[in-house]
Amino acid sequence: MILPNQICVVTGAAKGIGLATARALLDRGARVASLDPETPALDDPHLIAIRCDVTRAAEVKGAVGQITQQLGPISVWVNNAGLARHRWIPDYTEAEIDLMLAVNLKGTILGSQAALKAMIPQKRGHIINIISTASLRGIPSETVYCAAKWGVRGFTQGLAEEAAAHRIRVTAILPGGVDTAFWTDASTRQAPTQLFLKPEHIADGIVRCIEMDDFCVPRELVLRSLDDSDFTVKPE
Repeated sequence: MILPNQICVVTGAAKGIGLATARALLDRGARVASLDPETPALDDPHLIAIRCDVTRAAEVKGAVGQITQQLGPISVWVNNAGLARHRWIPDYTEAEIDLMLAVNLKGTILGSQAALKAMIPQKRGHIINIISTASLRGIPSETVYCAAKWGVRGFTQGLAEEAAAHRIRVTAILPGGVDTAFWTDASTRQAPTQLFLKPEHIADGIVRCIEMDDFCVPRELVLRSLDDSDFTVKPE
């Protein structure tokens, strides 16, 4: 897809990976809509910021109407909104469990649903779901987050099959450790953020996937730094 003047939606764009992605898309000439309860720290005439709770279907639907009216038909939708609470399993509150499942899983489903409805008439578009390598293995103190992301990965695989029938591409991005506010609450263990990727690395991967020929579907992309490893291997 050629990005200049394409209409792109990024959820959770106020900070972290979402903010970096919005910047990268704007740099490529796209027009961007940010869906977030907070306003991103971006001053660009080609950006509109819409306060939106991605766990509320009515708010997401309303945002789509506003974007279509102000910018035009949506070409790209990046479901990035997500959060974690780092706890040992007995310590999670019901409210924390509900919040993680709602934002990470339900929010992605509602966003994908809205994007698909908007793109089907055009028979063209690209939905990108930011998941996590937490969808590949269970991680102590991130168990509920893992559960949500495993759900998102399964949903995304089904979404890709349905969307392909309408000539719409779906890509799952699975970042490993990224140096963002995700780790602010990680009191259960020390995260080596100095070894992690930066949000800009993930944004670059997202943009590269979008810019591929529309006939090519990058189904799943795992991004990790060379130093972000599950195992310590010493050179001989």
